Amino acid sequence: MALMGHMGDEKYIGAIALGGVIFNIIYWSFGFLRMGTSGFTAQAYGERNSEKSITILARALLVALLAAVLIIVLQRPVEWLSFLLISGSPGVESLAGEYFRIRIWAAPATISIFALTGWFLGMQNARYPMYIAILINVINIACNFLFIFGFGMKSDGVALGTLVAQYVGLLLALFLLWLKYRQLFNLVNRQAMVEVKAMLRFFKVNSDIFLRTLCVISVFTFFTSRSAATDDTILAVNSLLLQFLMFYSYFIDGFAFAGEALTGKYVGADNPVKLKRVIRNLFLWGGGLTVAFSSIYYFGNNFILGILTNQPAIIEATAPFLPWVVAIPIMSTASYIWDGIYIGATASRGMLYSMLGATLLFYPLYFLLVGHMGNHALWLAMIMFMAGRGIFQTVMAPKYIQVGF
Repeated sequence: MALMGHMGDEKYIGAIALGGVIFNIIYWSFGFLRMGTSGFTAQAYGERNSEKSITILARALLVALLAAVLIIVLQRPVEWLSFLLISGSPGVESLAGEYFRIRIWAAPATISIFALTGWFLGMQNARYPMYIAILINVINIACNFLFIFGFGMKSDGVALGTLVAQYVGLLLALFLLWLKYRQLFNLVNRQAMVEVKAMLRFFKVNSDIFLRTLCVISVFTFFTSRSAATDDTILAVNSLLLQFLMFYSYFIDGFAFAGEALTGKYVGADNPVKLKRVIRNLFLWGGGLTVAFSSIYYFGNNFILGILTNQPAIIEATAPFLPWVVAIPIMSTASYIWDGIYIGATASRGMLYSMLGATLLFYPLYFLLVGHMGNHALWLAMIMFMAGRGIFQTVMAPKYIQVGF
């Protein structure tokens, strides 16, 4: 996004925004593989059941492979449907189409990494996902610079950089899996891997996560679609400011992932005392991160925008909407942390209900206020969507997590 922000034309920002939303639709739909695998594995780890742990990974990788093949085979219908749902100006759509047709080939690597990352986290190993994420991002950034400034590519260079980085990340993930866990490979129970009862539980939990993810997809897709329907400038403005939300999410997700691993471990070990302590500590750390990031966004928003784009007109157009950026950490922290806790407890139904409630808050707010507030209504609805998730999860925690404060 930052590289496209320095190309001198807002359509490149728009192309990455539209292309990014399309792949959010595709990949977030399979995010249940990471979340579900993490929760089930953490509980098996707490039970000290190695056979069950490695069989969960084998099952997740099988589902990932089948899903990736399906996406590759159906890429043309997926592209057509995506641009039917999310439209932009002809120039933006043309560039986004090029982006899509390159990046779609990363699907096998991306979805497999979901399963592997979730499994590592469930095994209480947060270092391997960190190594994988760092390598993917370093390779991605390096390839972006090479393809854009070395070979003169534009948004297609960003797509190609992502493609290369995902496969390098998959190779590292498989190597790390072999390096530390190869002694477990012989424990894979092939019969249990496809056992009907186990598969039904796997898909029951994951179907809740899938439906919950569809709500997230609908909100973020609607956000970008309404931005694109306004004009290319608002699309660029909202896409850049949305990076503040994404940037914060990468930091707070560290605590969410810790919540997945530790909650699952102590639920599996039937240790409510340590579970309660983990939840309290997660929210204490999350509170500190909230204060830090809201302060950074308040005092440093122009500096961050300067990194993302060098176009004065776009930076000026963001000014009225910057207060929403400051509110992002304050209103969203609880939702991220609770997500990790609910995933670790495999309390997928509670996650689904809270997300449905937040989604039903988002759309009425927007449609009631858009005539009076314009683009501010879109941001208010998004902020309340994030806050609503945390509020509903807090209210439902005694029922689904079965531990109080």
